Amino acid sequence: MFRLWHSTRFRVALVAALASAIALGALSVWLVTQLQGRLEQAAQEVAGERTRTIVQMLRTGTPATDLDRLTSGQLFEVTDQQGHILASCPVLFDATLKPPRPANVVTLQPYEIQMQAENTVRCADTFGPAVAGDDTLTLYVETQVSDDNRYIVRGAAAVDPGGQDAVDTARTGLLVAVPLVALLIGAIAWFAVRRSLRPVEAIRSEVAEISAHELGRRVPVPTGQDEIGKLAETMNTMLTRLDTAVTRQSQFTADASHELRTPLTSLRTQLEVLLAHPDHIAWRPACENAVLDVTRMQDLVADLLLLSKLEKATSGQFVPVPLADVVSACLAGREARDGVVITSDIADDAEAAMVPGSRARLIRMVRNLVDNAERHAITDVHIAVSTTDTECVVTVYDDGPGIPVEDRQRVFDRFVRLDDGRDRDEGGSGLGLAIVAEIARAHGGSVTVGDDAHFVVRLPRAES
Repeated sequence: MFRLWHSTRFRVALVAALASAIALGALSVWLVTQLQGRLEQAAQEVAGERTRTIVQMLRTGTPATDLDRLTSGQLFEVTDQQGHILASCPVLFDATLKPPRPANVVTLQPYEIQMQAENTVRCADTFGPAVAGDDTLTLYVETQVSDDNRYIVRGAAAVDPGGQDAVDTARTGLLVAVPLVALLIGAIAWFAVRRSLRPVEAIRSEVAEISAHELGRRVPVPTGQDEIGKLAETMNTMLTRLDTAVTRQSQFTADASHELRTPLTSLRTQLEVLLAHPDHIAWRPACENAVLDVTRMQDLVADLLLLSKLEKATSGQFVPVPLADVVSACLAGREARDGVVITSDIADDAEAAMVPGSRARLIRMVRNLVDNAERHAITDVHIAVSTTDTECVVTVYDDGPGIPVEDRQRVFDRFVRLDDGRDRDEGGSGLGLAIVAEIARAHGGSVTVGDDAHFVVRLPRAES
């Protein structure tokens, strides 16, 4: 039972059965009550009609003692103001048709009716079947005083037997039908939920079998655009993102290991040679080379940590930063390599332009772009800052060979070098442009590569 309760099918079926039982039960009670009420109202109306008939006869001068003879099939009772019965049908033993207050219903037992009395025989057809079966006789009574205030007239009527049988049959049928229908609805809900959850079970089974090395698998998508179909599509989208992230992480780990292996190997080789031949190797140049390798690894690790932070960066702590100051700080004290001239051009409307962000990271972004341009420039690197109504634009040009169209998106991937044959000391680690792209993304902007070897960074302007 505990396991059943934790089953969605069981809970839905149980709730459906209980809800239908309550709803159908309430409807059945209302229906039977309405039918019974109409029968009782009809009997009350017949009793009222009989009372008015007797009162009319008394009004026309008919003696009360002659009513037994003049009425046929009428249930009534006429008494004087002292309560003495002057005429009645049926004739009763120590009983009366006077109902207890405030009710208008009288219940007679079979032994209270004088079945052999002549007056009783006249109206026996009205109640005979009920009394013959030793059942109590329930009569609905209407009371009225005669016009001369001498007599109290009570007309009575029983509920129509045929109608009562129909109501009793309906009551019995509903007592049986309601639980059966509720169980049927519960069973239908069970199978309907089971059928509806079948795709969910297929999704669960497929996800349970997917491991970190099988992220290329996808869950089955059921036909139709219902919630389960959307769930399956969402699961597949999530798996695609996971697959992309894991693949990227694996590639990143492999590339980082590869990049770190070269300086580590060089550092170890130099130290081993220095230890093996301490008298033949000048220790200062060897230590200087070792420091260069350590510095290279330190820079690589710092770039990797920065990329990791940028992936999780949010704009919660950003402040307005003057973009012109960022460019000025990037160029301040910078010495370009021989033969290369670095110039800048800040538009008049961009002098006071602000972007929300981190000043240090914006400087790092521009510095990386300038480093990349200087590395590939022949003689000239130029930085331009301009604005639009909603954006600040930083453009970095160089007069180098440019980037092929097919590689303009790939250059922002990590550890990507388009000139793989160049010397690594001159070419860098391949993380500079990846850092630029991540910084721009973290600031709500973007970076693209255009023609003529220029990079364009677009950042949203700070609200004034």
